[in-house]
Amino acid sequence: MATLICPDHPSPVADAEALRKAFQGWGTDEKAIISILGHRNPIQRKLIRQAYEGLYEEDLVKRLESELSGDFEKAIYRWILDPEDRDVVLLNVAIKKTPIPDYRFLVALVSIYRYKGEEINPRLANSEADILHSAIKEKAFNHDEVVRIISTRSKAQVLATLNHYKDSHGSSITKFLRDDPSSDYLIALRTTIRCLTDHQKYYEKVIRHALNGPGTDEESLTRVVVTRAEKDLKDIKNIFHKRNSVPLDHAVAKDTSGDYKAFLLTLLGNQD
Repeated sequence: MATLICPDHPSPVADAEALRKAFQGWGTDEKAIISILGHRNPIQRKLIRQAYEGLYEEDLVKRLESELSGDFEKAIYRWILDPEDRDVVLLNVAIKKTPIPDYRFLVALVSIYRYKGEEINPRLANSEADILHSAIKEKAFNHDEVVRIISTRSKAQVLATLNHYKDSHGSSITKFLRDDPSSDYLIALRTTIRCLTDHQKYYEKVIRHALNGPGTDEESLTRVVVTRAEKDLKDIKNIFHKRNSVPLDHAVAKDTSGDYKAFLLTLLGNQD
C-alpha cells in the first residue's frame, strides 16, 4: 500500500499560484512547497507543472532547482518528475557512480518482454535450475543462459526455478553468487534476483543500510522513499518495523534533518 496522502481534486492553478508565492519574498517558503508537492500524485504534479508554465512562462522544475539546495533539492527534483523521467535520472546517477563493465545483463532486463502471468511450468523450472547450477558451479556467472533465464522468465517462473534450485542444492542461489563481493555484475545479478523474489524485503534492506551505515546514505534513502511512496511504502514500513523494532518514521527522523526530513516524513505518511 502507498503512504502518499493527497486530495482527490486539487486545483493545479491554485497550487501553481501557491508555489509562486512560496518563491517570492525574502526567503523560500519550504513548508509551503512540502505541503503542496508532498501531497500530490504523478498526474496532479504534472498538471501543476503545466499550469505553472502556462501562468508564468517558466519551468517549475528549473525554478525549484534554483530555489532549493542539498538533499532536499535532490528529493524534490526526483519527486516532481514523471516516474519514467525519474527512472532515467536515477539510472544515469547509478551508472556514473558505479560503472559496470558488462552491460549485457542490464540491457536484457530493460529491453526484453517479461510475461506477467502466474502460470508456471514445473519441468522447465527444474531444468533451468540445473542450468543455473551448472553455470554457477563453473563460475560462468555471465553465461548467456544465466542472462536469458533471469531476464526473460516471468516472476512466477523465476520463483519456481529458484525454489527448485534451493531444494536441490541446499541453499538459495544468492548464497552461491558471492564468489567476488566486489563484482558489480554479481551485485546486479543478486539484486535482480532479490527484487524478483521479494522486492519489498529488498527495499527494506536498502533503507536499513542507508540509515545504519557509518553515515546516512541520503541518495539510497531518497531513492526508495520517492519511488515507493505511491506504490508499497506502507508495506516496506511494516517490514522495517518488524525487522528493526523501530518505526521507519522514527529512524528517518533520527538520521535526517531540516526540510529534507520534513519532506521524507510527509511522503512516509506522517501527518504530525
